[in-house]
Amino acid sequence: MSQPNEMTGGEALARMLQAHGVGPMFGMGGFQLLPFYDAVRRLGLAHHLVNDERCGVFAADAYAKITGRLGVCDATLGPGATNLVTGLVEALNAGSPLVVLTGDAHRLHAGKNMTQEARQLEILRPAVKELLRVEEVARIPELVRRAYAIATSGRPGPVVLDVPEDVCHGTHPFASEDLAADPSVAAAPARRCRPEAAALERAADLLAGARRPLMLCGGGVHISGAAAEVTALAEALELPVAHTMSGKGAIACTHRLSAGLFGRYDRIANRLIEESDCLFVVGCKLGEIATKRYALPGPGKTLVHLDILPEEFGRTTPASLALWGDARESLRELRELLAERAPEIAARRRPYTEEVAARMAAWREDVRERLTSDERPVSMARLVHELNRHLPEDALLIADGGFAAHWAGLLYDTKRPGRGFVPDRGFASIGYGVPAAIGAALAAPERPVVSLTGDGGFNMTMGELETAVRLGLAFTLVIINNAASGYVKALQHLMYGRGAYQSSDLAAMDYARIAEAMGCRGLRVEDPAAIAPALREGLRGEGRPTVIDLLVTRDPAKMLPGVDSRAARVAKGDRIA
Repeated sequence: MSQPNEMTGGEALARMLQAHGVGPMFGMGGFQLLPFYDAVRRLGLAHHLVNDERCGVFAADAYAKITGRLGVCDATLGPGATNLVTGLVEALNAGSPLVVLTGDAHRLHAGKNMTQEARQLEILRPAVKELLRVEEVARIPELVRRAYAIATSGRPGPVVLDVPEDVCHGTHPFASEDLAADPSVAAAPARRCRPEAAALERAADLLAGARRPLMLCGGGVHISGAAAEVTALAEALELPVAHTMSGKGAIACTHRLSAGLFGRYDRIANRLIEESDCLFVVGCKLGEIATKRYALPGPGKTLVHLDILPEEFGRTTPASLALWGDARESLRELRELLAERAPEIAARRRPYTEEVAARMAAWREDVRERLTSDERPVSMARLVHELNRHLPEDALLIADGGFAAHWAGLLYDTKRPGRGFVPDRGFASIGYGVPAAIGAALAAPERPVVSLTGDGGFNMTMGELETAVRLGLAFTLVIINNAASGYVKALQHLMYGRGAYQSSDLAAMDYARIAEAMGCRGLRVEDPAAIAPALREGLRGEGRPTVIDLLVTRDPAKMLPGVDSRAARVAKGDRIA
């Protein structure tokens, strides 16, 4: 036993995070957590001041989504803690592993109207996977280890460590061995499980016997790190793959077996779902967007549902067979179970997958005119087409909430399996674009980072450009400038007709000049031909963010994704203005 060393609770917190290999941390300090901040300074840990606590959670969330390691952020009591809520719900719904420190009132004085005191435990608890209150300095190592274990096990999620002022400033004699980490829970998924053998064998038989099967992949594929297994199983069985926005990259979008996005917006996948005799759902909650408000799939479908969270089975769609387990390990075992039969299955199915590839090729040809449109202001289809042309295969594309995510989800093509598209679909809040770009640039400094945000989302969080400049980050931010809360305005147009808009217009701003004033490179693009040169300039980096102020269509009838041919739209019965 080593000689105990008296230290503050704040230092014990910092040393426990260090022991777990903590990456960049994000926060805005206050008196309650000052000993933690001082220890971070003395230990040389990477901690970055943000201008809004919500943005600190968003940055940590993007870091966690991309690396699988825990994102860490902190906030002081009261308004600092309550500002975390939106970001915490994003992480909770998306399955992002976070540890979040919140300072709280001194226990001797709690409830006496202390400055900024709030009932923050009650506010935060529904927004997280678990909330752990630290009541004794001596328990800090135990509770940090527990926070990591909870955050990375099962479906990952955010864990709050609530630290009263007197616990953070108080001291305790810790031996060095007291401050040990549990390396098995340093990244998600920390512990993997597989469904029972009989259920996997039944699933294998259903997949083997299907004539027109379709795999539907959600964000759980990326949480599990299962994209390579999705691709391997799809190729072995000639099994087409469709995806949600969060599941994009489960198989490369350019792969011959990719059926693209399904749900509210799709290329060819919704029709394939209608025609399928066996749907294999992997790591997908089958929520409103994915099911086109619960219209997909239709009744009577054979549906095999694989998920790490058993509560999702049957929540929106009855499962013929539920497989409770980790996606990567379960897919690997399914492939092994089907290995002997795979060549025969693949040969039998090849005409079907050739048909799928032909449909996708026909769709691409059908929408080519929209993708290459020279209309001014710029169409969203042309923007995403240029991203497909110019982003390298290792790029990370961040997509803010609203139609930035919907357009990119429909049209952006990942060129390799894995998470290359990072939308905030857990809560679909706007304001994710800038802070998530910060988290992504710190998570993968070797990869080009491009972020799409609307002007409304940027207005919420433009202060974080200061953070990015201060950190010398070289991502590219594309501001989709339509002088409106575009998604809301488009919905008002669909519901009430042209001109019936209320509280959905913004002042027209020159965001390139604003960006330049904040120390970024600012480029204003009004001509679609100028998108490619602007992207090339942004991808050069040079130690500061590049902000592309892109003037896109102001016509609400053109704001929502809809690049199918008119004949296809009529055939699907979609309401298109």
